Amino acid sequence: MNAGRPIEPTRQPLAGDLRIALYQPDIAGNTGAILRLGACMGMGIELIGPAGFDMSDRTLKRAGMDYVAMAGLTRHVDWNAFRAWQDQRRLVLFTTRASTELWDFSFLPGDVLLFGRESAGVPETVHQAADASVVIPMPGGGRSLNLAMSAAIASGEAMRQLARRQGSSP
Repeated sequence: MNAGRPIEPTRQPLAGDLRIALYQPDIAGNTGAILRLGACMGMGIELIGPAGFDMSDRTLKRAGMDYVAMAGLTRHVDWNAFRAWQDQRRLVLFTTRASTELWDFSFLPGDVLLFGRESAGVPETVHQAADASVVIPMPGGGRSLNLAMSAAIASGEAMRQLARRQGSSP
């Protein structure tokens, strides 16, 4: 894996250079699946450490398959390093604590879609740093979705909105 420098995706990023950020993920399989999602959709992935697993873990490689090498992955040693990278990008936190539903939120080119740890979400300081907080509605009554599923749903909706505004399909 690449520490500090992104591996550029092989295709142009779609829908305004959206990125997915994972705050201290716990489960290698979810991170691998999100790396595969990013590679296939042309979205970069920001991994904010420390992760709850060894980044060379075979589960990560298995879940990401051969897409891990294609993913535009940037690793940040901690939250402060990520914030230094973030610059002027809008930070959109996905959390069950939000009142704005995904379908009612307007994404912008360059947004960073931030997801918390599977076991604990994000600390209050991260909530406060977010420019917006969004919830994925769960009318079936569940407590929360799998992290990789959440990232796929959120990035799909963001790409759909931006592609529609650009007059193209994602």
